[in-house]
Amino acid sequence: MRESAERFTNRELSWLDFDRRVLELARDPARPVLERAKFLAIFSRNLDEFFQVRVSQLQDLVAEGDSRRSPDGLTPSAQLAAVRERVAELTLAAHETFEHELRPALRAAGIDLVRWSELSSAERESTLAPFDEQIQPVLIPLGVDPTHPFPFVSGLSLSVCAFVRARSGGPRRLARVKVPAFLPRWWEVGPGRYTPVEDLIRAHFDLLFPEDAVDGASFFRVTRDADLEIEERDSGDLLKAVEASLYRRRRTSDAVRLEVASDLDPDVREVLERELRLEPDEVYEIPGLLDLGGLWEIYARAPSDHKDEPWTPAEVFRGRGKGSAAGEAIFRTLREHDVLVHHPYESFESSVGAFLTTAAEDPAVRVIMTTIYRTGGSESSIVQALQDAASRGKQIVVLVELKARFDEASNLERARFLERAGAHVVYGVLGLKTHTKLAFVVREESGRLRRYCHVATGNYNPVTATLYEDLGLLTSREDVTRDVAELFQRLTSGSSARSYEKLLVAPEGLRSGVVERIAREASRRNGRIFMKVNAISDPAVIDALYDASCAGVEIDLIVRGICCLRPGVPGLSEHIRVRSVLGRYLEHSRIFRFGTPGGPGETWIGSADLMQRNLDLRVEALLLVEDSSLVERIDDLIGIYLHPDARAWTLASDGTWKCTGSFDVQDRIHSLTAPAKPSGLER
Repeated sequence: MRESAERFTNRELSWLDFDRRVLELARDPARPVLERAKFLAIFSRNLDEFFQVRVSQLQDLVAEGDSRRSPDGLTPSAQLAAVRERVAELTLAAHETFEHELRPALRAAGIDLVRWSELSSAERESTLAPFDEQIQPVLIPLGVDPTHPFPFVSGLSLSVCAFVRARSGGPRRLARVKVPAFLPRWWEVGPGRYTPVEDLIRAHFDLLFPEDAVDGASFFRVTRDADLEIEERDSGDLLKAVEASLYRRRRTSDAVRLEVASDLDPDVREVLERELRLEPDEVYEIPGLLDLGGLWEIYARAPSDHKDEPWTPAEVFRGRGKGSAAGEAIFRTLREHDVLVHHPYESFESSVGAFLTTAAEDPAVRVIMTTIYRTGGSESSIVQALQDAASRGKQIVVLVELKARFDEASNLERARFLERAGAHVVYGVLGLKTHTKLAFVVREESGRLRRYCHVATGNYNPVTATLYEDLGLLTSREDVTRDVAELFQRLTSGSSARSYEKLLVAPEGLRSGVVERIAREASRRNGRIFMKVNAISDPAVIDALYDASCAGVEIDLIVRGICCLRPGVPGLSEHIRVRSVLGRYLEHSRIFRFGTPGGPGETWIGSADLMQRNLDLRVEALLLVEDSSLVERIDDLIGIYLHPDARAWTLASDGTWKCTGSFDVQDRIHSLTAPAKPSGLER
């Protein structure tokens, strides 16, 4: 790896560039106003995760005295300094967007978001009764004095705080009230008029401390390290180790960011810095409303008049139902040909969901295996179907990834549900996260066993399948199902790596397989490469793409988020073009096309992004798609993404992104997906 800023963009700053593109969606006046509010909420939540995960890791490296440079040549301390500057810029832009663009647009749509200072006297008086009846009973006023130590402040919670002093005299002390997450963030104070609940708490703060004088209440919010520290090799029980780590995270994880309102008392700020053990440059003064992610509530509560038109996904297995007849129809179709499904344009429930729930009910099915990374909750139809199948005596094997970030607790719950039902639950490979998306079914047919499988780019989650763009392949092909069976045996047995014919599997062979195919295109005349991923930061893959570009290979990359590659650099990457597509759905599929679309070559889909963590620290899988009609369908998708008039952000060699194009990619796919295109199950 050759380190230099000329060859690589900083990973952390590239993450923030993605957040900037999300912010641009919130500023787009052509979008329905509630969709703009949603994108501003997504921007805020993305920034929270960035601090929870990436900034926390950089702070740990600085604390450890680690001065190793990233591929772009920056030390951890230099990256933190650059991050702070970029975050300050983005935060200001976000709040200017909210105040000067979004609030007026929402008001014009009949949704008036107002602060306490903007309420009339009558509106203020009208809040006293609901505060007394619905808010005050769930608030816990906490004071800090010699007998009351500084309380633990949970991550991402809003707090109202002030100095108070007994009216009879004495020293002042810090008082803090947490805003409970279960309270509505926005309180209706009049028809179509809403004010933040923390404003109501501040306005009535003296009622919580009736014997004290309150001095200037204001707001703060703490972000904490969200990574679990699990010593797998020293743990005899991964389940218990994850439980213990979750408890430690709730109670002791380090603060990484303090957000404070601009009118917070400087003395209060000093106390918070000291008690939370934060440096001044880890404190961010917010020029307006803390936690713009609260706009999600406005989006959820408001009517659909100012949202995108709802989309009804096309059905895949039409005429599906319960019973052996429906099961036989699905499996008959898969014996005849492979089925490619594209969510959310095509229905998850009528394709993958139907495949698994039907398999669970079908008396001819003997074994079901699947991986669970994020499923959408224990109420998920798939989880319930697996539990029911296990209770009926089928062999059910579920690999639950307990270390799926932010889903650790819910995955623990799902694992227990499944185990109680009689399923075999395993937790993956020691030292690795299992991120691959696989399902496998064994069915008895005419006295012999036949295997079926699903390999996908997205999770077995019916909720996110309506929000995330993903691809999946259902097949009964012997060579593919044999590979998937081998991979499951490796995962369940804990044995060493296997060999595969139609899969590329990380961490053993995925990077080398991709690099080998890049090199193969470089050796050909008129070589061509297309990749669609969420992120690309792996130096070895990037260097291979640079070498291919220098050999004359034409390379197009669709990268939703992090991109550490610099395209268009003379003598290095002048044949590489990078685009980013954002819209109402989260672009999530991974596609790798080696060769000219419409011509010979190889097409792969799967779970892996081109990042070091995915290629070295996760179990990932890519599947070779060989059915010519399905390859043609993927090529058609590629053509839409690469169309010169498609609306996308284009990455320049200096690291800047510019939005160009006239038509929306996702709208175009909508128009090509409807009406429904059944796969032969209407009979």
